[in-house]
Amino acid sequence: MANLRVRVAAGIVSAGVALGVAELLAAFFGADSAPLNALGATVVDHTPDGIREWAISTFGTSDKAVLYACMAVVAVVVAAIAGAIERTSRAAGSAILAVFGVVAVLAAVARTSASGALPTIIGVGVGIYALRLLTRRIDATEPQSDAETSSAGGESVTGAPEKVAADATPERRQVLQGLLVVGGLAVVTGVGGRLFGVRRSDVSGERAAVELPQPTAPELPIAPGADLRVPGLTPYLTANSDFYRIDTALIVPQVSKDDWSLRIHGMVDREIRLTWADLANRPAVERLVTLACVSNPVGGDLIGNARWLGYRLDELLAEAGPHPDADMVLSHSTDGWTAGTPLSVLTDGRDALLAVGMNGEPLPVVHGYPARLVVPGLFGYVSATKWVTELEVTRFDRATAYWTRRGWSALGPVKTGTRIDTPRPRGRIKQGRTVVAGVAWAQHRGVRTVEVQIDNGPWQPAQLAEEHSIDTWRQWTFDWDATPGPHTLRARTTDGTGEVQTAERRDVVPDGATGYPSVTLQVN
Repeated sequence: MANLRVRVAAGIVSAGVALGVAELLAAFFGADSAPLNALGATVVDHTPDGIREWAISTFGTSDKAVLYACMAVVAVVVAAIAGAIERTSRAAGSAILAVFGVVAVLAAVARTSASGALPTIIGVGVGIYALRLLTRRIDATEPQSDAETSSAGGESVTGAPEKVAADATPERRQVLQGLLVVGGLAVVTGVGGRLFGVRRSDVSGERAAVELPQPTAPELPIAPGADLRVPGLTPYLTANSDFYRIDTALIVPQVSKDDWSLRIHGMVDREIRLTWADLANRPAVERLVTLACVSNPVGGDLIGNARWLGYRLDELLAEAGPHPDADMVLSHSTDGWTAGTPLSVLTDGRDALLAVGMNGEPLPVVHGYPARLVVPGLFGYVSATKWVTELEVTRFDRATAYWTRRGWSALGPVKTGTRIDTPRPRGRIKQGRTVVAGVAWAQHRGVRTVEVQIDNGPWQPAQLAEEHSIDTWRQWTFDWDATPGPHTLRARTTDGTGEVQTAERRDVVPDGATGYPSVTLQVN
């Protein structure tokens, strides 16, 4: 049993050094070439929609951390099995590590290039060598068989095992020393490689020094009546640190403004490429726009409102001259993600932007630095490409974007919705006057009314905050004389066209959740 535990430890530290060496080398070949990153990205790309949406609804913006934790658990279990079955004369555990290496190599090559396989190949090779070395030492400590330990010529058999155990003590020390050395190497290469890779590619220092252009058409100040500042109510403007982040990037792309460019090509009269320096010579505008994720459940928080600084996409596209029969712009991210946006939406006069600033500062790296797309009225999966590098003018019948290939709707207009922020669900409040408050949205259509229903009573009008723009959400409040007992509160919105938010409950797949948000609570 003791040797089994040692074998398991040998498997784990050997796999650890394989990952550590690969991580260190990935600092030079790119983060996507690290085995866990490549495998994790492959898992994200091939996860069924139901599981993906369950993960987002359960873990929110921590879904990527949970994925890494799950991969780590699986890696430890597989490594433990590899160590347990490895023998000097039978390299079964080494074969398991080799299979892991092949899978990771295929994942890395699919996302990078042939050279992206080198970190995994070298790392797994070092891991297998470490496992073989440790296994030989462990095997040397195994007791010999009874026939081998029996003394010839009538010598007592009781003394032989004692001699073997005594002779095995130095070998056992060598095993423990080997485990410590390999384990230390795994930690040093893994942690050191990750820190070195992050530091080598980090653009946060560059971002901090960026001077944003002054907008030629600055956004109007937010009117006091647009932000009601009710306790428990979401602020009208969402801080950068609180803004939701849902994307497929396990490792946040680090793109320097000096290396960045935007290529506009495809069905156009002339292909153009813009660098960061080119943008400095163009007029910038500033606009407030609310963005929403298609994965936002009814009453969810995957929605935010920010002040965006950037360049009008209709002007950029006009310079390229889209062909009359083009109807879609396929935007590409530096990490390979794509979104398909109707060309008509980008050219109908709305404030669709190539954004470089967010709430008065350069885009945070996790939100797309140095440049991203912001398009009012569309869910992010068909419009809000972060780390954007290409705008390919094409047609919906010729190109398919990342999520539409996986069965999601190709168009993705944001649905009319609302949320109750206060009082909180399953809470307890005192009877008497209670302020019910929340936010409502119908981007690029505007919010006309919000109504509140107490239990199954009549719908009653809420008081709306001042409307700053039809492209942003509106806060609302409702004064309720709360009576003792359990109650259920619901809310619904009517948009600027007169269409009432639907009561039909639908899941987020394929084009966004629907239904009335509700809060159940107890009044004392």
